[in-house]
Amino acid sequence: MERFKIDDVAKATGLTKRTIRYYEEIGLIKPPARSEGGTRLYTADDIEQLKNIVAAREVLGFSLQELQHFLALKEKIKTHREEYRHAAAGSEQRRELEQMAAGLHRQISMLDDKMEKMMAFKQELEQMAKRIDAILQERREE
Repeated sequence: MERFKIDDVAKATGLTKRTIRYYEEIGLIKPPARSEGGTRLYTADDIEQLKNIVAAREVLGFSLQELQHFLALKEKIKTHREEYRHAAAGSEQRRELEQMAAGLHRQISMLDDKMEKMMAFKQELEQMAKRIDAILQERREE
């Protein structure tokens, strides 16, 4: 398995080395393996997870806390997916699934709210652009 130093990860993700270390510190990514000299050695999966974090922050506008909740929920679902498929249905398993479903529905609701706000902001910007375009058009005709 290929391993990457933090400089390579920073270039691949567009993050600073300090940000990558901070994300590790607050638990957004798992601590990577280290070389004998203590150098952090990341995997392609680590890079992919960081790219997903960047996308969630930039595109979805997630805060770090929202990212932590989202990633924890995603990891929990991933970890238990096969276990739940093959296990006999029990009340504890059902409660966990209900909690995961509730978490996902909260995430969806949060995204819906953000999208509504973004659409309202976009419409406001479009109106401003139309007014400026109209003023420019009037001045061209003068």
